[in-house]
Amino acid sequence: MNLTMLVTLRTILEQGSFTAAAGVVGCSPSAVSLQVKQLEQYFGKPLFDRSTRVVAPTAFAHEVVSAVGDFSHRLQMLRSRPVVEVAGRIRVGVITSMQSDVLPQALHELRRKHPSLDVVVPPLNDSDEMISELKAARLDVALLVRPEAGGSRRLVWRELHRQPYVLLAPPNASGKTVRQLLEAYDWIGYDLSLSGGRVAARYVRSLKPDARCVMELRSMDAIVAMVAQGLGVSVVPQPRRPLVDAYAVREVGLGSRAPFRKLSLVWRNSDEGSRNVEAVAEAFATAFGLQRKP
Repeated sequence: MNLTMLVTLRTILEQGSFTAAAGVVGCSPSAVSLQVKQLEQYFGKPLFDRSTRVVAPTAFAHEVVSAVGDFSHRLQMLRSRPVVEVAGRIRVGVITSMQSDVLPQALHELRRKHPSLDVVVPPLNDSDEMISELKAARLDVALLVRPEAGGSRRLVWRELHRQPYVLLAPPNASGKTVRQLLEAYDWIGYDLSLSGGRVAARYVRSLKPDARCVMELRSMDAIVAMVAQGLGVSVVPQPRRPLVDAYAVREVGLGSRAPFRKLSLVWRNSDEGSRNVEAVAEAFATAFGLQRKP
């Protein structure tokens, strides 16, 4: 038996059904049923009356929940208590394109202001993967792209930057408009398995429905290098200025209706108020401010 099972039992009684409780605790109804059966085996008594069409908690189930209610509540309060000082270890996930953009500045800021904070950056780079790792408590905070649907309510979302998409063209490209450049050059796709890549693809095909992707890359550095060699054009989230300048590629704005992506810092609801998390959020906000200054 573990505390999670007791929390699940309490949630069933509060919500009135296994299905409703499953939505609150974040697992499937079958997993909730399994936890109840394991509790019944542990106590040696039934927790629910299954003799009727509607499963109802027994008096013993209410007795168990009453006995552990205050205990589990106090443990949860201890877990969610804000950190008193900015110190210890924090695991920070960052999407690929931001690892060479704002991450170095953010880490520099954190080391300068909070030398007692040990920041670990795991080898993760996909937004969906990082959301799963956050929910499983294997990450503490992540900088990622907020899903178009808004993102899980089990997480805190703090938007830091709205990054517009631009078209990158070879330095000596002759076309003047985005449509002309797409007609004149092959299309180098931004990884279509990413939500950001799909946004870029929709924009390209809105202007050129028959556009064919000749290569598909995730690395922003690789895309810029390919464009610089005249191998094609690409629609991507606006790259960092030093990279564009280093390759001398041509950056073309997409106008007032340009798509954009929301770069957000995300953490679990239970960590709201943590000074460590707030320190990371402040460092990334500072880094974005420095990067976007003219």
